[in-house]
Amino acid sequence: MGDATETFYGVIRRQGITRRSFLKFCSFTAASLGLGASSIAHALETKPRVPVIWLHGLECTCCSESFIRSAHPLIKDALLSMISLDYDHMIMAAAGHQAEAILEETRARYKGGYVLAVEGNPPLNEGGMFCIDGGKPFVEKLTSMAEESMAIVAWGTCASWGCVQAAKPNPTRAVPIDKLITNRPFIKVPGGPPIAEVMSGLVTFITTFGKLPKLDHQGRPSMFYSEHIHDKCYRRSHFDAGQFVEEWDDTNARKGYCLYKLGCKGPTTYNACSALRWNGGVSFPIQSGHGCLGCSEDGFWDKGSFYDRLTTIKQFGIEQNADEIGMAAAGVVGLAVAAHAAVTAAKRLRHRPDRPAHKGKPS
Repeated sequence: MGDATETFYGVIRRQGITRRSFLKFCSFTAASLGLGASSIAHALETKPRVPVIWLHGLECTCCSESFIRSAHPLIKDALLSMISLDYDHMIMAAAGHQAEAILEETRARYKGGYVLAVEGNPPLNEGGMFCIDGGKPFVEKLTSMAEESMAIVAWGTCASWGCVQAAKPNPTRAVPIDKLITNRPFIKVPGGPPIAEVMSGLVTFITTFGKLPKLDHQGRPSMFYSEHIHDKCYRRSHFDAGQFVEEWDDTNARKGYCLYKLGCKGPTTYNACSALRWNGGVSFPIQSGHGCLGCSEDGFWDKGSFYDRLTTIKQFGIEQNADEIGMAAAGVVGLAVAAHAAVTAAKRLRHRPDRPAHKGKPS
């Protein structure tokens, strides 16, 4: 789909885009990702585009659907200019034997230098016959392409944790990618699907710096997965105040109170949903009135009902409503007032003149 020796800057100049517009793009991208605009501009001007091979295993294609809706940067810039997407049978023009020939050509040409992006996971049962790609079990295609890759990116919860395909009883023996490929640099971008700007932001980082970003202990990029959704949720103030929705569509729901009691998993889920939001920053599930399902966490399908209340969260206000907290505060204030009055009275008695000694003395 493109010449990987060409830089991003060379591509957009060839498309007629001015340098002023290029620098404007770098500034917007840097602002949205918290990176330096000058470093992004320098990298995009000088470094060859990163060749990418995108494979699809057991999945629903929601990761691709999310990725093509990126607004910062625009997906057309990330997909057509920043990287060299040499193979993705979902969107490429070639099909069948032509597509497979392109895959082998790309593998040979960029041996050890391409990023292998994987959406979905491989089933291992019965020799991988539950997912056939290009006439072969997907597991064979995945292991073969991983051998010559520079790094592997696992898009979504399916590739990162296994998701619904690996939920009990898991008849196809579907497994996360890192259970199969263990000898390559690996980065997980979980979510059902991941946020579009998280995906394009990761692509931007790899393109800019030529390496994977800092990862947490579970292999996720810390720049997007270092905080709970709960930490920046706009309903957090209601949680701290003990104001909760008790039933769907009750009065508290219409007031926008916290959804924790209805099973919201925001306090235990790491992702940037409440910070970046979806559809260009318009909204996210909690803002639409439904609690977080915890889809970016490992094994969320097997952790019970989506609507079971978490019982391990302990924080001020968790069991109280606003009236109870108010009464408790009033009680504390009352005790303080009483204590102050008692101390004042004691001081007055201590310094009070001995009236009987002066009683009857002539004035």
